[in-house]
Amino acid sequence: MQIWVDADACPVVIKDILFRAAERTRLPLILVANQFLRTPPSPLIRMVQVPGGFDEADKYIAAHVEPGDLVITADIPLAAAVVERNAEALSPRGERYSRENIRELLDLRNFMDTLRSTGIDTGGPAAFSSADSKAFANRLDRLLQVRR
Repeated sequence: MQIWVDADACPVVIKDILFRAAERTRLPLILVANQFLRTPPSPLIRMVQVPGGFDEADKYIAAHVEPGDLVITADIPLAAAVVERNAEALSPRGERYSRENIRELLDLRNFMDTLRSTGIDTGGPAAFSSADSKAFANRLDRLLQVRR
């Protein structure tokens, strides 16, 4: 099992949680982004820089994820591709994407995109909070305990 991170928009606090989890569990952690990211010196943690462009990090992760891997992403289409490949997907807010909920989440995302394209202001996600990072850490711990 490896942990993949769609790292371009991943909050720093979540990356820090993942760095500690990789060391604690001895699982490889791969951050994928289209800009260079500094990572702690560790043989378990590496950074893959992909070319700039729309969804390049997502494409890279989708092409390299293996069944049983864990992907951290807020991107619903990437989460759907990950679930389709029999891997786990978790949002930085601690929401687990699964076969049971991914279709509904994709439909809602597409509906909101349609509203935005017509000029309707749909707002956006709430600001990332300490409760979100706690929910993420708790869900991550549960997922990693089950996997080991």
